[in-house]
Amino acid sequence: MTTKSFQEHFDNQIENEVSIEPRDWMPDDYRKTLIRQISQHAHSEIVGMLPEGNWITRAPSLRRKCVLLAKVQDEGGHGLYLYSAAETLGISRDEMIEQLHSGKAKYSSIFNYPTITWADMGAIGWLVDGAAIMNQVPLCRTSYGPYARAMVRVCKEESFHQRQGYEIMMTLANGTEVQKKMAQDALNRWWWPSIMMFGPSDADSPHTAQSMKWRIKRFSNDELRQKFIDVTVEQAKLIGLTVPDPNLKWNEETGHFDFGEINWDEFWNVVKGNGPCNKERLQARQKAWNEGAWVREAAIAHAQKSKLKAAKNNKQKSETA
Repeated sequence: MTTKSFQEHFDNQIENEVSIEPRDWMPDDYRKTLIRQISQHAHSEIVGMLPEGNWITRAPSLRRKCVLLAKVQDEGGHGLYLYSAAETLGISRDEMIEQLHSGKAKYSSIFNYPTITWADMGAIGWLVDGAAIMNQVPLCRTSYGPYARAMVRVCKEESFHQRQGYEIMMTLANGTEVQKKMAQDALNRWWWPSIMMFGPSDADSPHTAQSMKWRIKRFSNDELRQKFIDVTVEQAKLIGLTVPDPNLKWNEETGHFDFGEINWDEFWNVVKGNGPCNKERLQARQKAWNEGAWVREAAIAHAQKSKLKAAKNNKQKSETA
């Protein structure tokens, strides 16, 4: 088959909703786009463990500690699923990790904000994981098979994380005056970074149009952001909290909430590495990688030893057969 024939076959698969699998022919740009998106997603899951792991020992009860510990463990698992999916595209995990540590690869800007109070654990679960779910559920139907299959389990687990966060916020909002203020303060600080999570506006997003054409993405950044706002504003009202946007109002004509202008200067500043915790997050990952080298080396040595032992046993069996 010629390159043109391969391209036509690929286009036909996309048009007919047939999953692209690792051994299928795919355009180089499609492969590069997937590697960028999936590895960025994996990095976000791994880096996202840091602001929450910081609160495991300080959670206010044993139940809260157990739930938060389980959640952080889930995030680590999500990163592993996604690194594995990206590896099917021909990039090694070591290469992806190197790109993260060098700053070449990005991760979600939301994780470069500090977690100041216990209420931040609620805000992250409710808002950050809620935004993630809004973005990730359509990825269960993304055109690349390994990515889509990984997202099915990820989304199921993220739904529990969102409920856990909302339950924390609801408990605080129905608690003492100090607790309610703590919840409102967390909402005030995490609201705008959460709606920035969907990425730049469609007019300023260089990848959205092509990703939607390839059906890697199913909805644009602005569509997902609007859907998130419409749902979350009502959830805030239900527990007596106020979304920190004076321009927020229901638009009868559009059937959606109108909202204020996002501070895109802040967004791009954080993306470029100048957020409150950018350096701290990367240093923590680099430290963990370096200090964990002996574990990786031991695992490789054990695997090699087991392989040699198995080969020796097989040889002895064949000789005595």
